[in-house]
Amino acid sequence: MGLFAVVRLRGSVGVRREIKDTLGMMRLHRVNHCVVIKDTPENRGMLQKVKDYVAFGEIEAEDLALLLKNRGRLTGNIRLTDEYVSKHTSFKSIEEFAKAVVEGKANLTDLPELKPVFRLHPPRKGHRGIKRHYGYGGELGYHGKEISGLLNKMR
Repeated sequence: MGLFAVVRLRGSVGVRREIKDTLGMMRLHRVNHCVVIKDTPENRGMLQKVKDYVAFGEIEAEDLALLLKNRGRLTGNIRLTDEYVSKHTSFKSIEEFAKAVVEGKANLTDLPELKPVFRLHPPRKGHRGIKRHYGYGGELGYHGKEISGLLNKMR
C-alpha cells in the first residue's frame, strides 16, 4: 500500500460546501498545506472529489524524509530532529523512519506530537497554473511520481 502527498493549491472562495467539508476531513484548511495519506479506496474517493483544488501523487521515501526534515513540526512549533526520532521510535534517523513509513512498517502517528499537516512555502518560480490540470499544463490533479518536483519547489 502506497502513500499520497496531497497539497492544497486553491482557496475556498466560491467552493461548494461538500468539497469544503472533504478538504476539512483531509485537514487541508489553507493553501500550501500538505498532508500524507494512505492509498485506500476511501481516500481515493476523497481525492477524486477535491481534484480541482489540490495536487497529489505517490510520495517516495526521499521526498518524505525531505518533507519531515524541512517542514515537520511538533506541538509548540518545534522542528523535528533525528534525536527526537531516535528517542521515540526504533529508528535512528528521519531518513530511516521515512523509508519505513513508505514501506508500511511504520506510521507517521508513531511519532508522538508530530503535526499531521506540513505548512509549505509557496513554490519557487511559481506554479505552472492553478486553473488547469497537470496533463493540460497546470498543477491541479494527479501528478503520479512527479509530485516530488512540486514538493521540491515548495520545500
